[in-house]
Amino acid sequence: MRTLELLSPALNVDTAIIAINAGADAVYIGGPSHGARAAAGNSIKDIKQLCEYAHRYRARVYVTLNTLIYENELTHVQHLVHDLYHAGVDALIIQDLALTLMDIPPIALHASTQCDIRTVEKARLLADAGMSQLVLPREFTLQQIKEIHTALPETPLEVFVHGALCVSYSGDCRASLVCGGRSANRGECAQICRLPYRLTDRDGRQIGRDRHFLSMRDLNRLDRLKDLARAGVSSFKIEGRLKDPGYVRTVTAVYSRTLDAICRQHPDEFRRSSAGRVTHGFQPDLKRVFNRSFTTYMLDGNRQQPHSLASMDTPKSTGQPIGRVSSIKGRLIIVNINPGITLTNGDGITYFDNTGVLTGFRLNRVDGNKLFSTEPIDIKPGTTLYRNYDKAYDDSLSTSSDTRLLPLNMTLRIAGGRLVLDITDTERQLAVTDSIDYDYQEARSDQHATRLSTLSRLGNTIYRLNTLNDLTDNAFIPAARLTDLRRHAIETLDLTAAATHPLDLRHPTHNNIPTPETLTFHDNVSNSLSRQFYTSRGTRQITPALEVQPIPDNREIQIMSTRYCLRREIGACLLTPEGRHLHGPLFLTDTQGRLDRRFRLDFDCPHCTMHVIALPKQ
Repeated sequence: MRTLELLSPALNVDTAIIAINAGADAVYIGGPSHGARAAAGNSIKDIKQLCEYAHRYRARVYVTLNTLIYENELTHVQHLVHDLYHAGVDALIIQDLALTLMDIPPIALHASTQCDIRTVEKARLLADAGMSQLVLPREFTLQQIKEIHTALPETPLEVFVHGALCVSYSGDCRASLVCGGRSANRGECAQICRLPYRLTDRDGRQIGRDRHFLSMRDLNRLDRLKDLARAGVSSFKIEGRLKDPGYVRTVTAVYSRTLDAICRQHPDEFRRSSAGRVTHGFQPDLKRVFNRSFTTYMLDGNRQQPHSLASMDTPKSTGQPIGRVSSIKGRLIIVNINPGITLTNGDGITYFDNTGVLTGFRLNRVDGNKLFSTEPIDIKPGTTLYRNYDKAYDDSLSTSSDTRLLPLNMTLRIAGGRLVLDITDTERQLAVTDSIDYDYQEARSDQHATRLSTLSRLGNTIYRLNTLNDLTDNAFIPAARLTDLRRHAIETLDLTAAATHPLDLRHPTHNNIPTPETLTFHDNVSNSLSRQFYTSRGTRQITPALEVQPIPDNREIQIMSTRYCLRREIGACLLTPEGRHLHGPLFLTDTQGRLDRRFRLDFDCPHCTMHVIALPKQ
């Protein structure tokens, strides 16, 4: 049987706790430094608090330490790992292999998606280096996932299932660094892929209108979780460490329910990796939180239909379609509202204006299909309206909470002149026994209901009484004595749970898998320890990471490698009649003047991949 882990993102401790309460088996969160979201750091004190909360449910806390490390930072990072280990962190998600050679505690190490695991050989190398879990690229197909699982059946595999998509292979994008001096490999991605561009051919002719040609839709693999589990995935990861708590709560709840259903349907194959029964205080709906429309991306191969992967019209969340404009007069808009849509005063409405730009307004009042905006707007009949702020849904989030409780089975008995309470916690596989002195007295009436009521009063604990086996017959037990026994037994259970939290210690490091003889800057070697990792395994020539060398302005630099093909997306794949007239490379120029470089798109058609090349500065 394989355990399935729902891994949720957290900007901070409060969001992490919300995710755990909503059903997350694990959360990943940034530490004080060196996380791939520089704006999402947290103190050691806060992380320790989170670990204490999560571990009560056997949920795990992973800290992102997945940036490149500079030479002068090695000692600092080593000390940081010691602090995180003593705070109770279950694993570190890392990119820089220098960590495998540091003098650090035996904390589990997970290979980040930034490690760019495109081949079975790379997966074997990282497992050989002691990685306890591998985060596979978003670009992988089901078949590629199966191949990794077949090659490394004992190594848990982690796969993204929901959230924002990087257009480039993670770890192999230098767009922000080359164009603005901010490295994504240092947690400072400037999201250059979300900008609008002009697309031209090799002769300078413009192709279509200016659009966000590199902006991807959001990932949504909710309907494919069983396929992924069968392919060998153990950890299902939600993207979004900068997302708000409502988003994290919604997505976690939806995916948790689906994983629960899979485990119920296949109890001999799968079980959840954490404990606790979740009750949601709202009805989660993925369509009512931020999204750029959805795609399963490359899961079934890279021959998708055109216009199915990118969100070219806008990088923002358009929202849920609500209907089409029938007529308009000043602030009054008559709309043919889609079935199942209920609008509320205060909803945020968006639409694409006459120039193709996403704009919007706030609903002042709703009267059936009559919408009143706060001010007059210019909009054409036939325009599709969307709702990107759902006030009723937002209210349901802010006025409700989720509960996560552990069911307990209790046995109350008398033995050796003592009143004994046995507690069994089947989800965490724990059992404790507590007792107090007791002088037997016979009750004048049936006391079973009273004893059940007293033992059920678990208050603000994380427990609920599932069953009570009352073997005390007609004994009279004062409620105060029984309450003291229950409280002390629950305290014993809490202490036992904390003392027995399972640790996934770091796997042994071997030196069995050789590395390539030559490494380029794409391999992200940024310090002496990471260099030593490779040279000890056979590498002879290493070009340092671009982050630690001067960036040349006068030559071309490959800044992205992607399985997303722009030709295919616009319906111009060279393998189709529509695309055969577009010979040679294509070019992108940003239309806002924010970048000082143009990009050439090179297409490797035999491998169905695209490379983005930054051209020399003008």
